[in-house]
Amino acid sequence: MKRPFAARVWREGDWYVSQCLDIDIASQGATEQEALRNLNEALELHFEPPQATRAPVVSAVEAGSA
Repeated sequence: MKRPFAARVWREGDWYVSQCLDIDIASQGATEQEALRNLNEALELHFEPPQATRAPVVSAVEAGSA
């Protein structure tokens, strides 16, 4: 499901910086359009479900007072 986010873009030296105003994510690019594309990619990666690169290790622990 796609959701719109507010973003702003400004120039810092030779780069354009894009920042999502709803979530603390930013990116950059050589042009405003590239900065926004890169921000879009960063947002998509942020919302991707995590995928383990190896099987998780399950351990048993005990807790309580002695």
